[in-house]
Amino acid sequence: MKLAGLRSVENAHDESIWAAAWVPATDSRPALLLTGSLDETVRLWRPDELAAVAPPSRGHALGVVAAAAHPSGALAAAASLDSSVRVFDVDSNASVTSLDAPPSEVWGLQFDPKGTVLAVAGGGSASVKLWDTSTWQLIATLAVPRPDRARPDRTGSGKFVLSVAWSPDGRRLACGSMDGTVAVFDVARAKFLHHLEGHHMPVRSLVFSPIDARVLFTACDDTHVHMYDAEGKSLVGAMSGHASWVLSVDASPDGAAIATGSSDRTVRLWDLSTRTAVQTMTNHTDQVWAVAFRPPGGTGVRAGRLASVSDDKSISLYDYS
Repeated sequence: MKLAGLRSVENAHDESIWAAAWVPATDSRPALLLTGSLDETVRLWRPDELAAVAPPSRGHALGVVAAAAHPSGALAAAASLDSSVRVFDVDSNASVTSLDAPPSEVWGLQFDPKGTVLAVAGGGSASVKLWDTSTWQLIATLAVPRPDRARPDRTGSGKFVLSVAWSPDGRRLACGSMDGTVAVFDVARAKFLHHLEGHHMPVRSLVFSPIDARVLFTACDDTHVHMYDAEGKSLVGAMSGHASWVLSVDASPDGAAIATGSSDRTVRLWDLSTRTAVQTMTNHTDQVWAVAFRPPGGTGVRAGRLASVSDDKSISLYDYS
């Protein structure tokens, strides 16, 4: 497996780019790359030439810190430091709804695999909020308990939720916190199951394996990437190699690799059969806030793609094979 640089776009936004997500292909168009920036905008990009699809989409009063796409490819959501989540139609850019939250309450979000629920990581509220995507009503608040013998984190409350991920079967939800713990929930019962431990610094990103609903990968400020059995509560492996905070992680659609982005300015590709970094990309000149593999599907799509975004305001696109 390897990455090959395809192209980079400098000054893709006016400020740091913190969010990236792929919008799945529809019958009328290919998959698109969605990026969100501290310049208060989101942008859509064509998947191969990285050409902007439309002018920047505005609607936030402060920087965009997270973005997610509905599995249908029709909708997307962006979360901002203005304490709101804007849900919009991808093709028309028309706003569908705005979900309000208290200050510092929205740091990560993701649609479930069926697209019926949007999960929002709740920051200082120490919770994950679940929104029904047909009515946009709040249907559950999953409280994240403090683990036994936990040390308080920087909020003083003991919990600050930064990241959220769905298992590929939609049965489990995991969220990463500032104190380094990962909480796992049974979504159908809205029940907390257990913590996954091993990190001791903020877990800013996490993702389940697309081919094994038990396997969870986490990216942490402690410079490590962990691989957990999310059902068995066990740490399967720890991968090291980054020189600084690991800010983002994503799993390849074939389940054979993960990619990570770090404040050491690099993107790394990891072979899961050996749990080692097999490639380091140095396209960026500042910390890499998000990496995202393009989902499979779409007419004429044969090659894999990985995108990365950075504080240097650039987007890089790689061929994954």
